[in-house]
Amino acid sequence: MFAIAWFFLMVVFEPLIPEDMAREYLAGAILLGAAPCTAMVFVWSYLTRGDAAYTLVQVAINDLIMLFAFAPIVVFLLGVSNIQVPWDTVILSVVLYIVIPLGAGYLTRRWVIQRHGIEWFDGVFMKRLAPVTPIGLIITLVLLFAFQGDVIVANPLHILLIAIPLTIQTFLIFFIAYGWCKAWKLPHNVAALRDDRCE
Repeated sequence: MFAIAWFFLMVVFEPLIPEDMAREYLAGAILLGAAPCTAMVFVWSYLTRGDAAYTLVQVAINDLIMLFAFAPIVVFLLGVSNIQVPWDTVILSVVLYIVIPLGAGYLTRRWVIQRHGIEWFDGVFMKRLAPVTPIGLIITLVLLFAFQGDVIVANPLHILLIAIPLTIQTFLIFFIAYGWCKAWKLPHNVAALRDDRCE
């Protein structure tokens, strides 16, 4: 999917976006594409009535893979695009966005189960926690857009142009995942999650 963003930002939109800005936008697209949104997977699972156990296993496996694969993938793709990002910056992002949340989730689960038992964890704690994830995601999105408000207002055409390859990529991935799930005859509560996660 990196190729779609590169083709549009560096070739199709070349007359409309200065090269230095196009490279920055491409770097953002690479970072966005390489990092699975764990919170969004949980939200999507909740909205589509997905299999909660499958969601948890899927997210845990993805996070474990990202612990080791995110940094090399990002550095490689950025290097191919002649965009230099220091390894320590990429590793710091892995620690902040993968290691700390994964560790906090693991420790919280262990502490709650030891204190109240697995039944209370599944039947009470998880149900009380369910609304927190969508609320946290919405707050995160609002803050992200708020901090970048000046850039968005100053470059509306660029924002529109960036949205084009990202939208194409999203629909392409959705249809690939949808077709794959249909071919495998997966049940809805699992197939819906594959459509989101593959994005």
